Amino acid sequence: MAETVLSFVLDQLSTFLREEGRLLGGLRQEVQFIMDELEHMRAFLREAEAKEEDAEPRLQEWIKQVREAAYDTEDILDEFVARFARHRTTGFYGSVRRIFSSIKNLRARHRVASEMQSIKSRIKSISEGHQRYQSEYGISAQASSSLSAVNNTTWRYSRDDVLLVEEAKLVGIDQPKKHLISKLLEWDDHQLKVVSVVGMGGIGKTTLVKRVHEDPEVRRHFPVRAWVTVSQTCDFQYLLKDLIRQLHEEGQKPVPQSIESLNITELQEFVKHFLQQAGRYAIVFDDVWDVEFWHAIKFALPESSHGGNRVILTTRRADVASASCIESRGFVYRMEPLSIEDSWTLFCSKIFNGGNCPGHLMDVAKGILDKCEGLPLAILAISGHLALKDVNRTEEWEMVRRSLGGELEGIGKLDRVRKILSLSYSNLPWHLKACLLYTSIFPEDYEIGCLRLVNLWIAERLVEWREGMSIEDVAWGYLSELISRSLIQVTDVFYEGLPDYCRIHDLLREVLLLKSREQNMVTATTGRPTMWPSEKVRRLAVHSSWGNNTQHHHQRPNYCFDHLHSFVTIESMNPLLFKTLLSDVLRSSKLLKVLDLRGQETEEEIPNEIFKMFHLKHLDLYHTRVERVPKAIGKLQHLEYLNLGNTGVRELPMEILKLQKLRFLKVYQEVDSSDDDYGSHGFKAPSNMGGLLALEVLDCIDASSGSTIVKEIGKLTQLRELYITRLRREDGKELCSSLANLTSLRELSVASIGKGDDHEIIDLSHHHPSLSSSFLQSLRMLLLCGRLEKMPQWVARLHSLVRVDLDWSRLRTEEDPLESLQNLPNLSLINFCGSYQGEGLCFKARGFLKLKWMHLKRLEGLRWMRVEEGALPRLQKLFLEQLPLLDELPSGIQQLSQLQRLTLYELSSQLREKLLENQKEESEDYRRIAHIPEILIGYYTDDRIWREHQLWEKKEKKKKT
Repeated sequence: MAETVLSFVLDQLSTFLREEGRLLGGLRQEVQFIMDELEHMRAFLREAEAKEEDAEPRLQEWIKQVREAAYDTEDILDEFVARFARHRTTGFYGSVRRIFSSIKNLRARHRVASEMQSIKSRIKSISEGHQRYQSEYGISAQASSSLSAVNNTTWRYSRDDVLLVEEAKLVGIDQPKKHLISKLLEWDDHQLKVVSVVGMGGIGKTTLVKRVHEDPEVRRHFPVRAWVTVSQTCDFQYLLKDLIRQLHEEGQKPVPQSIESLNITELQEFVKHFLQQAGRYAIVFDDVWDVEFWHAIKFALPESSHGGNRVILTTRRADVASASCIESRGFVYRMEPLSIEDSWTLFCSKIFNGGNCPGHLMDVAKGILDKCEGLPLAILAISGHLALKDVNRTEEWEMVRRSLGGELEGIGKLDRVRKILSLSYSNLPWHLKACLLYTSIFPEDYEIGCLRLVNLWIAERLVEWREGMSIEDVAWGYLSELISRSLIQVTDVFYEGLPDYCRIHDLLREVLLLKSREQNMVTATTGRPTMWPSEKVRRLAVHSSWGNNTQHHHQRPNYCFDHLHSFVTIESMNPLLFKTLLSDVLRSSKLLKVLDLRGQETEEEIPNEIFKMFHLKHLDLYHTRVERVPKAIGKLQHLEYLNLGNTGVRELPMEILKLQKLRFLKVYQEVDSSDDDYGSHGFKAPSNMGGLLALEVLDCIDASSGSTIVKEIGKLTQLRELYITRLRREDGKELCSSLANLTSLRELSVASIGKGDDHEIIDLSHHHPSLSSSFLQSLRMLLLCGRLEKMPQWVARLHSLVRVDLDWSRLRTEEDPLESLQNLPNLSLINFCGSYQGEGLCFKARGFLKLKWMHLKRLEGLRWMRVEEGALPRLQKLFLEQLPLLDELPSGIQQLSQLQRLTLYELSSQLREKLLENQKEESEDYRRIAHIPEILIGYYTDDRIWREHQLWEKKEKKKKT
């Protein structure tokens, strides 16, 4: 997909000309010429690549030449800047240095000019090929949409045989079918209702809706029915005519010839008039790709005097699903993958005709099925492929398991799986394509940290700046859109519903790996002894299996690192091999922009070669053994991201202030790695830390040196996240003054000097004139770790606050923490640890209306809890931990109708025994918590062995037993 690469490089070259163009001198015209030529080719590339898989080798080679020329142009300019841009000094000595450097680098400048001339010649030759292929394929930039429309129309009408293949044998569909039918039939008002079914490609949306649409009860209830396949690129006029034909044929009426001469508006009116006169209708729009389609088609759908009309949409995109349901207060059904049991049943029904899998194939069959991850299309296609294999030859099945990614490149049903999954990728704009391809750096089944991914996207320049938005917000928006399009799966969330961890479906990852290799975008090494092409590796990701595989002790890939832009390690690898590989990378990679070594067994000193990386923007040394940051850090003028979390670094040198582009700075170490309740050590910063004006994330600064550093914090007006440790009581007033300047602050963590019960008092009860109108409006997360004499008054005005943690506050009975928090309109998460000394907590009526998650821990004096009627109406998870005096369940817990999980850890033995003994429907305790789907009791036995008892996992399961 050279068009993605080309768009990315053109964006970088444009930025380069704007920011560094004055360095080029006469070379500027050469760069502009190359940019102009590449821009001319971009429109053609978009269409040529649609045919690349079926194209002759000459066109494929031409596409590769365009991609490599774009990459090489970027590399040459990066080399140019690295050599010449670092000599921007002033004064007499600066002038002498510039003269010396210009003489010294004269040959280098000639070499760069020569390379640019070479690129220019290549571009001219490629441009001739562009004109030749344009003529040969009959594609022009103006006509580019027509080919796409034809290709998509062809695909649109061939997709049904893939998605509906052997639908009679599909399993796990009965319950979703019943659920959808009940939703279609339950509404009894006259408003048009919409049901949207959303999920990733191949998950069975069309199959499910087809079964619903053809159900006898649905047919009886909705006499007027139609099924319209929309697909990626649809001809809206043709689609309306198709709908009219279906409606007439369903009613056994002749299709009027007059529709052929109607325009779109007239066709919409025709459909609307017909449906108003007809009976109750149910229309399916299958495979809807954008919101605009819904906004266009809804004008043809009347409420109708008959009432109870229904529309069903299937889509891969969550935004389409929700947009279509908003006005009608409809229902969005998100399809989930098949369960392990249903996947196995479907798998065996195809291969063994419903019989059992032979014992000698059991392990390999399960390994293959794991790759499908409950995706029905993949299970059917792969089982169909395996049905042709000899069941007595295990090695044939093993070959399929080992080479499943390669099998996707083949023909027949497995190739169709690839096409289905590729459709969603092809529909993306170029910047989202690049971001999605980048996820292929992570290994199979890997849970990707969303913050890590977003920051890597930014460092790799895959995120575009947008007016009025921070680069982080834009990047999170990219992630959100990929999630919405069912291309990235969220596995865990942080506060405010923000995705914390995510993953890529295994088969989609295989597709992305294929495309990434085509583009030479990412090279990921695994445990396989594969020799990757050595010519120009640009992004290298090393997985732990590579370093730990003994085969590689004698067989290391023959990599060429001269063009390497990023080096990322995933999980820890063999220390000896890692050091050797890192040495090779640092010795020959002059263009490196990203260096991510998190979790590796490094030396205590940062290698000196790193500080020669002029272009380095992203340095991640999280969880390494590094203990000191040298003064040479100041040489990394372009560094934007520095992560030294969970390292031994406790102080930063004065030279850190030279990093004027630094946005992200994390330097901390856990106080007690076995217990995260005790917070983290921060770092001692230079006294004029306020000079780092670009900082947006600061975690976590040691404030024990006094008020000077606290005052400096107030100069960092771009801060979005601020973590402070070892704050002195007397500096609380100065901190409040500094906070008043931080109008963009979203996360604030303040810890006082001390540990646990020995924490000093945090004094933040100071009024500042602008405090109420500044950071109070933006703050979403507040963490306070230390004793509080009283809750700061301004906490009750944090109307945007979503999460609050109070650790070791030791508030007295008269300072009930709930009073300040209960009316906050957006609060959804509470963590209390050692925060209250009172005997009881009362959640008052109409309090905590949006709270979903609450964790109460180490409240050692707590004896009772009461939930008044109307309190905590949305609470979903309640954790009660280390509350030794609590001898009964919270009164009113039966009113928490939304509670999904109750976790009880290390409570009084009296309460534990009471719960374990009273699992009978007639007991009072049982009746109070019988509505909760999952209850977990954890405790230590007398010999300190940890036990967990699942009181029940699901209400349904409990009923069966």
